[in-house]
Amino acid sequence: MAGIYLHIPFCAVKCPYCDFYSLPARPASMDSYLAALLNEIKNAPENLPVETVYFGGGTPSLFGSGRIAAVMERLRERFVLSDSAEITLETNPFSTPEREYELLLKAGINRLSFGVQSAVPAELRRLGRLQGPEQVKTAVSRAKAAGFRNLSADLMLGIPGQTVDSLKQSVSFLAALGLRHLSAYLLKVEEGTPFAAQGTVSYCPGEEEQAELYLAAVSLLEEAGFRQYEISNFAKPGFESRHNLKYWRREEYLGFGPAAHSFFQGKRYAHPRDLEGYLRTGGQNAALTDECPDPAEEELMLRLRLCEGVEIASLPIGEDAGRRLFAAARPLEQAGLLRADNGQIALTPEGFLVSNAVILRLVQALDG
Repeated sequence: MAGIYLHIPFCAVKCPYCDFYSLPARPASMDSYLAALLNEIKNAPENLPVETVYFGGGTPSLFGSGRIAAVMERLRERFVLSDSAEITLETNPFSTPEREYELLLKAGINRLSFGVQSAVPAELRRLGRLQGPEQVKTAVSRAKAAGFRNLSADLMLGIPGQTVDSLKQSVSFLAALGLRHLSAYLLKVEEGTPFAAQGTVSYCPGEEEQAELYLAAVSLLEEAGFRQYEISNFAKPGFESRHNLKYWRREEYLGFGPAAHSFFQGKRYAHPRDLEGYLRTGGQNAALTDECPDPAEEELMLRLRLCEGVEIASLPIGEDAGRRLFAAARPLEQAGLLRADNGQIALTPEGFLVSNAVILRLVQALDG
């Protein structure tokens, strides 16, 4: 069964570190966008079985429950949406009125992901975040009161001035909220963002400090009952993000909206980061980006993001390539970066810190 991703490219204020495609949330723009989005869905493959839906952005909650409900209705008309589908909406603690939680649940949303990043006020100010810890508590409380049980939050690592002690404060705060899932990722200062222009990278923790923060987060979250299942994701048992697992297990998904990507029938597609072009074409401006991706390389690269790793026998490769892969893995295992046994290769937390280099070494081994 497939997944559906919908990019809602609207924000109240763009965070200075954010490189995602987003624009100011204006009612007229959102109405025009809704019409184009509904049209794109109407022209998608019909009767495709779907088991996950993910509203990302931007800040999708700013789109409003009415527009979200209209999108959900169109999805149900076009696809075969599973009764047990996981349907996620990203939101910020300051952007969702109390009544909206009930309306979102009624529309079919059953999982919320809060943009929190930190529970330390000074760190939030450095990130340009508009909320404080009390607003986060209130938002989570309102979501629970409305009936939401599957709640997630983002936690940022490597914030300017962040220490292991301040990280402990954030982890303790989030663990006490009764969340089921946490995403903990390192801040990366991207070109073209205000952080890049301001030279913020020089104020961020260095590589050694970032490694210490990451490994501390893994340990602290495990102690709090959140099992790591992917480089940046931790969950209570049974609450892993089913939608994101589709990306890492190389399963099919359709992406709708500017900047959204799709993987369908063995091919990859993408929409340009261009709202005007999307509106002008009624959402029909996705382009083929890879007609024939290498399944072995992709499977290896994606599954090594998961703590479960990759089973070599499941890769579409010959015996010689399998032997080369294990030969390349041995020195990496001795360095503590991965585990290679019983036909399985899986990265360790230390390996996740240098995952790009480790995965590149293994991919190169496939080609001899």
